[in-house]
Amino acid sequence: MRIWLASVASQGCRIGKIVAGAVAVIALTTCAFGQSSSEVGGEANLKLPDLSQVNFLGMDGHRLLLIGILFCVFGLGFGLVIYTRLKNLPVHRAMREISELIYETCKTYLITQGKFLLLLWAFIAVVIILYFGVLLKYEAMRVVIILMFSVVGIAGSYGVAWFGIRVNTFANSRTAFASLGGKPYPIYRIPLEAGMSIGMMLISVELLIMLFILLFIPGDYAGPCFIGFAIGESLGAAALRIAGGIFTKIADIGSDLMKIVFKIKEDDARNPGVIADCTGDNAGDSVGPSADGFETYGVTGVALITFILLGVKEPTVQVQLLVWIFVMRVMMLVASAVAYFLNGAIAKARYGNVQEMNFEAPLTSLVWITSLVSIVLTYIISSLIIPQLGGDPTQWWKLASIISCGTLAGAIIPELVKVFTSTESRHVKEIVISAQEGGASLDILSGFVAGNFSAYYLGFSMVILMSIGYYFSTMGLGALMVAAPVFAFGLVAFGFLGMGPVTIAVDSYGPVTDNAQSVYELSLIEQVPNAKQDLKRDFNIDVNFERAKDLLEANDGAGNTFKATAKPVLIGTAVVGATTMIFSIIMALTKGLTENVGNLSLLHAPFVLGLITGGAMIYWFTGASTQAVTTGAYRAVEFIKANIRLEGVEKASVSDSKKVVEICTQYAQKGMFNIFLAVFFATLAFAFVEPFYFIGYLISIAVFGLYQAIFMANAGGAWDNAKKIVEVELKQKGTPLHDATVVGDTVGDPFKDTSSVAMNPVIKFTTLFGLLAVELAVKLRLEAGAALSHGLALAFFLVSFFFVYRSFYGMRIVREGATTAEARAAAD
Repeated sequence: MRIWLASVASQGCRIGKIVAGAVAVIALTTCAFGQSSSEVGGEANLKLPDLSQVNFLGMDGHRLLLIGILFCVFGLGFGLVIYTRLKNLPVHRAMREISELIYETCKTYLITQGKFLLLLWAFIAVVIILYFGVLLKYEAMRVVIILMFSVVGIAGSYGVAWFGIRVNTFANSRTAFASLGGKPYPIYRIPLEAGMSIGMMLISVELLIMLFILLFIPGDYAGPCFIGFAIGESLGAAALRIAGGIFTKIADIGSDLMKIVFKIKEDDARNPGVIADCTGDNAGDSVGPSADGFETYGVTGVALITFILLGVKEPTVQVQLLVWIFVMRVMMLVASAVAYFLNGAIAKARYGNVQEMNFEAPLTSLVWITSLVSIVLTYIISSLIIPQLGGDPTQWWKLASIISCGTLAGAIIPELVKVFTSTESRHVKEIVISAQEGGASLDILSGFVAGNFSAYYLGFSMVILMSIGYYFSTMGLGALMVAAPVFAFGLVAFGFLGMGPVTIAVDSYGPVTDNAQSVYELSLIEQVPNAKQDLKRDFNIDVNFERAKDLLEANDGAGNTFKATAKPVLIGTAVVGATTMIFSIIMALTKGLTENVGNLSLLHAPFVLGLITGGAMIYWFTGASTQAVTTGAYRAVEFIKANIRLEGVEKASVSDSKKVVEICTQYAQKGMFNIFLAVFFATLAFAFVEPFYFIGYLISIAVFGLYQAIFMANAGGAWDNAKKIVEVELKQKGTPLHDATVVGDTVGDPFKDTSSVAMNPVIKFTTLFGLLAVELAVKLRLEAGAALSHGLALAFFLVSFFFVYRSFYGMRIVREGATTAEARAAAD
């Protein structure tokens, strides 16, 4: 690790010179041309209206939202109570020791990532200071506020990710232990409780921070707070999602391939890659989604607030919509809790004492119950909060209907995803049948088919629901605001998150079930002397070890399915919500849609070129993130094959396991560093080329990213559960068929858990950071001319291309015994 850190420090010095040069260019130009301007600064110049000027339910808006804070406290309490309950559940000592070892490695990873995040934040901080402080000449306090809330955003993403890991590492050993009882219901209930704990905590913290800004920060400072907070949480989510996705798939592939090479069982304790795999399950499948969900919820809210302040002219209507939005958010928190308890009572009555259960069934009913409860409450609350909106007594149900389109999407999309990824899916069974005759080749091709078909169906479902939202926006909403359809799309994205705690809960279900299998095997519970007698004496359990393992594997299949269902929901919010954020840029560039509107068409060549450019970046990003996984997995496999001991030992040494974790961390951070700086400087470059070129670019990465992410996520999920069918239903572990499906699964690993899932935060980070970048570019163009702007665009693009180049050539696999020239070329 010390050698790697020294290497990073050396590289950092070289890279730092490049970055410093680029930043110096910004500094010189902003110092030369910076003048105060009220026409730029966009979101940071926005002022919130006085919420107390409008009454709701017999009280003013400020007081009503103060009550909302109590519900946030309730949500925090809910999460903490379940956290304590999980911690106190019974668990065998051997299993608890393994889960604590996993937590310790996760903790080391998170601490390393925290330091890395501070390094990445420094790049954002420089641009914020130069833009707001030097160019716009904001007073020091306002710049400090923006910086402070960007740190709050990062801390929020980082904090909920840490909480998620701690909860999941309690739940994994308790789930493994619960399987010893031979009943399916307890091993369903524990992962779901853990997920709801994370979901309620995540949404409550997010909502609490945003309510604090709304209620206690002076109105003229709220804009900087919101934009700083949104950029910070987007940065945190992007870093944790990408690095976590690279880490987990390096470990997963390194561990899985040993099953083929050495013909050993899943999660064999002698395999030093298994602990890293367990750490990766949390780093990629718990940390990533937690940070991603936190960021998604916050950025969508900031986008809607920005639209209301920019697109709605009447201050009273602004207040009504702002208060309505936040009351709806509180209601959705309550709806998720009500649905959870209601579904829990039904599930316990149906499955509490049964010997067999379909683990997907109660998870599916939870999603649908939450959706229906949210929709009913959406209409009730809307009728009470905005019975009259701008003098129109019908808008409340039209707005409620638009949100309900998104809430329905939160239930319909998981159903469509299951069609392509569930162990009951015809597509997944097709993959197994293909592999039986054609091996890994046809296995992979059938997975491609499933992913491509899924993009068609999910894409059309989003189009239909957004079209319904658009239809309702044409029914008088345009009289209250400009670009009413854009607001409708933002509300649809808002509705996607209407069951946020439940979406996070079913997503978090997966890493717990995956880890539970590993904890069971690593604990070597079957080899503990007198284990059966001790379990009977201490816990009154008559254990059947084979039964326990079968239940854990079946439950993991359900976990795989529901991990897959959350991904299109989150990427969908990025694309649908991006329209609202891009609108903010369009409003600034067209001075409220009064100038240059014609530049947003195919007749304006830069706009068309921007549309094409976005696709290039999405495909580079896919390759760069997968390259980091490939190289890291190569190194992990190389180390494991050289050091695994199958004779005379019960489990791998801790030092070997830590070495695999170190390899995963090393390549996760290398990959993330290249990707982040390439995206960062590309955003600056394209914003400086031409403003409407940049608009086209933002639209393009959203659309390309949507379909690339859906295809990759669902193809990967289908390959994963095809392997699960072979293991659980066909019981053909160790056979050529199993080997073929393992190959398919390792191809799908970076598809579903690295490249696809990271597109959501990358799209939103680019759009949010682009708000600053394009305004900076416009200001310099006005005062210094197009030549300087284009010169800066070229400089930034060259820096970005340097990191694009490094994302492959600096991450290449170099064979042992490679020539000096080859080694030097790979390390350059």
